[in-house]
Amino acid sequence: MNTVKPESIALFCLTPGGVALAKRLAAMLPLTCFTSEKLREEGFIPFDGGFANTARQAFTTYTALIFIGATGIAVRVLAPLVNDKFSDPAVVVIDERGQHVISLLSGHAGGANALTRYLAGMLGADPVITTATDVNEMSALDTLAFQLNARMSDLRTAVKTVNQMLVSHQRVGLWWDAELTEEIGQCDIRGFIPVDDLQRLPELDALICVSLRNDLPELPVPHWKLVPQRVVAGIGCRRDTPFPLLATLLARQLEAQKLD
Repeated sequence: MNTVKPESIALFCLTPGGVALAKRLAAMLPLTCFTSEKLREEGFIPFDGGFANTARQAFTTYTALIFIGATGIAVRVLAPLVNDKFSDPAVVVIDERGQHVISLLSGHAGGANALTRYLAGMLGADPVITTATDVNEMSALDTLAFQLNARMSDLRTAVKTVNQMLVSHQRVGLWWDAELTEEIGQCDIRGFIPVDDLQRLPELDALICVSLRNDLPELPVPHWKLVPQRVVAGIGCRRDTPFPLLATLLARQLEAQKLD
């Protein structure tokens, strides 16, 4: 999944009003700001080969893009590049008066919804977010995975299924390892039903388990496991040790520690 990094946000503006708003934002965030040669001021980079060419280059090199201007311009420029919600950068559009901040692309996994709320808060603007879970004031499975930096087998299918269940008001439980309680407390889990004991489940339609363990019990409901990426393996070996041997030894140790 893509993750928005403050130092990896590109901003594009095409009008004097857009430049003025960009300067306000750049005073609060470490943005890389692009504009035309005609409008360029100190701290701005001129378009390389035109606006469209520069924006398309940035799409593959930055974790988030902010456009100050019309939504249609951003759509037309980026449409040929849009590929996958789990790898495309976040794209946010702001009108040049700073009244509306629109989450356009990669709202959950890319972080555009979170960036939209943050920018709207800084500007005193209205955040415009249209993802179904958000408008129903719920979290989403891909949001949770993003916040925990967690992986899941076949995340794409699980996200589609679980998010649909959430917005359909089905009962989706959420259980986690005890040592992850503090981290879960910092995540958005609206819409999920917290579960304390896997042996005594409430009535559920599905269950998400957030765990590093590889020995979860059999469960009577459809379930998926999110694995936070917390384990770092240090390996000391002689030069030219065969990789298959290292992989086997590592797998053996993970199994011994009951880690996934």
